[in-house]
Amino acid sequence: MTDQNYDTSDVLVVGSGIAGLAAALGAVRQGDDVTLATKATRPEGASSWWAQGGIAVSRDDPEQFKEDILAASDGTADPAAVDVLVENANDAVEDVLFETLEVEFDRDGDDPDYAREAAHSEDRILHVDAATGKHVHVPFLNYLDAREGVEITDDTAALELIRHEGCVHGAMLESDGEVRPHYAGSVVLATGGIGELYGRTTNPDDATGDGIAMAALAGADVADMEYVQFHPTVCVDGESPFLVSEAVRGEGGLLRNGDGERFMPEYHADAELAPRDVVARAVKAEREATGEVLLDVSPLDFETEFPGLAERCADHGVDWGEGIPVAPAEHFLCGGVAVDEYGRTSLDRLYAVGECSRTGVHGANRLASTSLLEGLVWGLRAGEDAAGRGVERIDAPDLLERDPDLPERFARDKFHRLRRVMDEQLSVERDPDDLGRAMAVLRRLKGEVDAYVRTRTSRSLYELRHASVTALLVARHAAENDRSVGTHNLVTEPAEPPADD
Repeated sequence: MTDQNYDTSDVLVVGSGIAGLAAALGAVRQGDDVTLATKATRPEGASSWWAQGGIAVSRDDPEQFKEDILAASDGTADPAAVDVLVENANDAVEDVLFETLEVEFDRDGDDPDYAREAAHSEDRILHVDAATGKHVHVPFLNYLDAREGVEITDDTAALELIRHEGCVHGAMLESDGEVRPHYAGSVVLATGGIGELYGRTTNPDDATGDGIAMAALAGADVADMEYVQFHPTVCVDGESPFLVSEAVRGEGGLLRNGDGERFMPEYHADAELAPRDVVARAVKAEREATGEVLLDVSPLDFETEFPGLAERCADHGVDWGEGIPVAPAEHFLCGGVAVDEYGRTSLDRLYAVGECSRTGVHGANRLASTSLLEGLVWGLRAGEDAAGRGVERIDAPDLLERDPDLPERFARDKFHRLRRVMDEQLSVERDPDDLGRAMAVLRRLKGEVDAYVRTRTSRSLYELRHASVTALLVARHAAENDRSVGTHNLVTEPAEPPADD
């Protein structure tokens, strides 16, 4: 590696969802040069682009907002972290979304049209139809793209962190087959979720847990990985499942089983607006008992209130007038790289924000429409804190490329095996007796992938490595937690052991 074969910036942000964009904004406002590297091909490849419901704010009652977050988490969220979120919510949204980006949220006359979703006790969610994510993400991305001091490199993957003795100095980035070290004064991980670890997910295709795995392999603390949230209403008619926003139930949509019966009042006093983990388990149980679950949208003017979703149903051949067939799908990881109130990890100069981080806000179950807000609040705080550090070059990892390319089906077959374990053993319900066996299968799979990584370097191989590391962390944390709470729901019925094939 020659002295010229590297790049530098004051702050390197990995990921281009709202958390990464907010971190870049926070850092560049402090006068730092920022590189934002993302695997996404703009804009659809970022999870934030797909967010439907909206972004919750405190309005004039942060204390009630805090109580709702704690209740949805079944009392497991960190109250201090929740305080950071609710106390900064209004200012962050006003600063970035209204004043800087001028996002045109839906309005009720002269005032914002605040919506309500599951487990919220009042109307507090800003939204644009049922496609809030792209209406925030696109202007945010364009704003930074035009701002001096910010360089956005898409279709670029981070493979490994550059670190030494507990300090991170950059990352190895791959673009168009070339791998180069990128040195930075600080690195902010904003790589999103872990949807690719499951067979059905609301995440974009490249959500392989990269940031979590890189941080864990570098020695950073990771927490709450067992808390994987499943969205209860994903349309499953056809080959391309898609999310049906919780806002539909907030406006009066009802869940009915295959016998046409409304069932949620039997599971929870809040019925369709119960916390997500409750609704997901109920939908799963009713599908197994009666063959299907339909989201009945007849109580509302669906086509007028949710024109984007009505159009998407039509595009998929779904007759929403007859009910939308739904099932749970992996949606959001509540845990991740452990961080403090400024997104600082246990490693010096390494930050994590958004879904790849564990702030403590969500605990065992995330309250609806808090993910965009958490990304915005922690992203700004992390970016500001990460600025002002000098770049220090150290020896970069020597990623070898001395063996033949992988067999054509290698990554696909390994991912199939990984997803089978995750779907069968680490999904909506988990059997404690099977978690140890699942962990053993995943440990063997990780070992097989590691053997290839030692002598080959490619994006697909490193994504598989990151996925296997992250899956093993989910299994390990689940096996170590014998308390059934929130999204970590333990059952004792016998289940088929994961096949090691």
